[in-house]
Formats: sequence, structure tokens, C-alpha cells
Amino acid sequence: MKKLKLKLVTPEKIVYEAQVDQVTAMTEAGEITILSGHIPLVATLRSGELRTKTDGHEELLVASTGFIEVRPGNEVVFLADTAERAEELDLKSIEEARERAARTLEEARNKEDVDFGALTAGLERELARHRVALKRKKYKDVGKV
Repeated sequence: MKKLKLKLVTPEKIVYEAQVDQVTAMTEAGEITILSGHIPLVATLRSGELRTKTDGHEELLVASTGFIEVRPGNEVVFLADTAERAEELDLKSIEEARERAARTLEEARNKEDVDFGALTAGLERELARHRVALKRKKYKDVGKV
């Protein structure tokens, strides 16, 4: 099977670049898995887990909102506002950030001129990071990573 040329890019840096067998991500329309030979596609990326598989090995990443572009020639580019590899995630700091984001959203409910979209996106980003960090911890505990 031909490999996909995968690149995960944020405004700051290239977070991940590799040849993979498949990648799974969450879009506005639902979860999709991209394999070699996929038709060209542009989709809106939702905050969540990205899973790559290469020769039977699974790798976890997390990305916030952005876009996915599947290009001819088995190229897949994720353009995300933020993204991290699972091994970069610190569960304690993520839990603190998640609590701060939830508290900020709750406090903003009684105020006018608040960008609830940005606050909600921040909370969704932290929830996605938390899910991936917990999954990675679970994988480490059972020896999968």
C-alpha cells in the first residue's frame, strides 16, 4: 500500500510530518479516515484527536479548529490553529486550563459583548487535549505506547 505524505501545520510551526498508512480526524461532518488514493478533499477540522497508523503502530495527536486538504499524489495537509503530539501533553496543566476555560465561560454568561464563540472554542480545545492526554496515559498503563 502506498503511504500518505502527512503534514500537520500551525501558524507557528510544522508539528508533525511523516509517511503514514492512514489518518483519522474529526471534521464538521463527522469523523473521517483518509487512506492512500483518497479523492481530493477540503474539509473543516474540529477540535479533537488525530490518529495516524503506520505499519500497525498508532500515534496520537490533538488539533484545534482548522482545515484538512487531501491533495492528489497522496498528500494530506492539516492546517490547524493549534496542534500537539500526545507525548507533549501534560495532564495536570491541561486539567487546570480546562477548569479555567469552563470558569471563564460560566462567568461570561452574565456579561454583554462577550465572544462566546471564542470562549467555547477554547473550552473545546482543552477538552480535546484532555481526552488525548487521558487516552495516551491509558495506552502507557497497558503498554501500548
